[in-house]
Amino acid sequence: MLSLEGQKNIERKLRNIYNFLYSKKEIDLYSKEIAQVINKFNKNNKKKNKLISEKTSIVICYGDSVFNSKQKYQIKGFQNFYHKKLKNYFNTVHFLPFYPSSSDSGFAVKDHYKIESRIGKWSDLSNFAKKNDVMADIVINHSSARGLWFRNFLKEKKPGKDYFLTVNSKFNASKVVRPRDHELLKKINIFKKTEYLWRTFSPDQLDLNFKNPAVLLRFIKIMINLLNHGVTIFRLDAIAYLWKENGTKCINLKQTHEIIKLFRLICSFLNVKSILVTETNLPEKENLSYFGNKDEANWIYNFSLAPLLIHAFLFENSSYLTKWSKKLPSTKPGNNYLNFIASHDGIGMRPAEGIFSKKTIKNLLNRLKKNGSKFSYRKIKNKSKKVYEANITVFNALKKSDFDKDGKFYFERYISAHAIMISFEGVPAIYFNSLFGTSNDEAKYIITGNNRDINRYRWNENIILNHLKNSKSKQSIFYKNLTNLLNIKMRQKAFHPNASRKTLNIGPKIFCFQRTSIDKKQTILCITNLSSKTHKLILNKKFISWKNLIDQKISILPNKRIKLEPFQTIWLSN
Repeated sequence: MLSLEGQKNIERKLRNIYNFLYSKKEIDLYSKEIAQVINKFNKNNKKKNKLISEKTSIVICYGDSVFNSKQKYQIKGFQNFYHKKLKNYFNTVHFLPFYPSSSDSGFAVKDHYKIESRIGKWSDLSNFAKKNDVMADIVINHSSARGLWFRNFLKEKKPGKDYFLTVNSKFNASKVVRPRDHELLKKINIFKKTEYLWRTFSPDQLDLNFKNPAVLLRFIKIMINLLNHGVTIFRLDAIAYLWKENGTKCINLKQTHEIIKLFRLICSFLNVKSILVTETNLPEKENLSYFGNKDEANWIYNFSLAPLLIHAFLFENSSYLTKWSKKLPSTKPGNNYLNFIASHDGIGMRPAEGIFSKKTIKNLLNRLKKNGSKFSYRKIKNKSKKVYEANITVFNALKKSDFDKDGKFYFERYISAHAIMISFEGVPAIYFNSLFGTSNDEAKYIITGNNRDINRYRWNENIILNHLKNSKSKQSIFYKNLTNLLNIKMRQKAFHPNASRKTLNIGPKIFCFQRTSIDKKQTILCITNLSSKTHKLILNKKFISWKNLIDQKISILPNKRIKLEPFQTIWLSN
């Protein structure tokens, strides 16, 4: 049973959110209902902890990233592939939204309590979760315009009654920070009055009204439903936009942070321990704020890493990357960065704001355009547009540069970029398609016109397995090199997500940082040559006798110098 003090803590959180909107009596009723949800879950579930270590690595995929035409449920095709080719390198799978959806590859959810029929059943997810950690999305900011909730909203029927955010013509939205460039508000005539529906991400994704506590309670129950089916890591999608107030930016508002704190508090009371991950594709200072005082997100996406890595390799310059890494706060136990280069979305440009100059961003975008990138835009105050993200695979992004116009070193750039990401402080997450060096899916883009579809290729199970059987295929070569890095990483105490990180500045062509295990017994020096030319480093003599963990030869030159080949990464361990 939840203690009296626990229930009082929940009441306090609810008052922080709803103090000026609801009476103490109404807030107490919601508090008691949340307590009942917690007690019911704990009654049916034994205590279970969650261990995070150097073995923690995530593969990001859709339930049908690998499909088999003979399978009724496509998630089984992926699971077959996972057991054959991935389970030795990843202990966690992030399944992107698997709910029935009307658009945006699953992010316009029609029903949070169902799994898309072609993908599978809840039992498929539950069975998989018995031996693997599963991460799933709580698509919390918005819901489908073609879903049950909105149909009920129009009928003033539950569930859905008062679930969606509408504002009147007096609402001042002039300061609202936009992630897209479509019209934010849709004029509608319902309930005998004219109002405007709020649509942050698309006309099909209608924002939910969290000023209605019933909506918050609904998502607490959705989280519990996912827990009951084995999910223990929750990605809070687009969480920064949750709360809106007249005349504000309608992003990162106090109530949004308080809602995350409430989720974190509830998780602390549950027998099955879980992890909250906030997805906030924002400038870094705002992104870091979602750690709170160790009372909000357990993990935050390290959004700045991707554009910084891509830039460093394309322009053969570590200056921005090194300066950023030196300033990035170290994590505390219980908190972590979720590191990634690619995902189902594009390479976000907002995290580069305040890090890159305007000229640097312009040069980066021009280079990415030459490499085949499409661009998604967002509206800014003066009604003009600004690039929100570059839609391109990592393979295409790193294929050619102004220094390497023929792409001679595309493979070396690709592997070393992932080597940095995998060894950096935090938990590494690799997008499924990145494992095989998948290039832009131009065919899908031509059909749908959706920029993001360029990086959402689905593999036929037989085709990808045949590629991997051929040791000379592109897919096999990329897979073997990336899984080798993961295999090495999971055996090093110094690559624990919270092992300390110290960034060393040894010139603009080299990126170097040092990881030291929590028990101080192991230190690994991670060094990458970011240029298409050979570099010779003079290192402290103690490093010369250290072992290179990556299966590459190190050339030791006279005067104790190390020779680094173009775009070579070494991991020197004591």
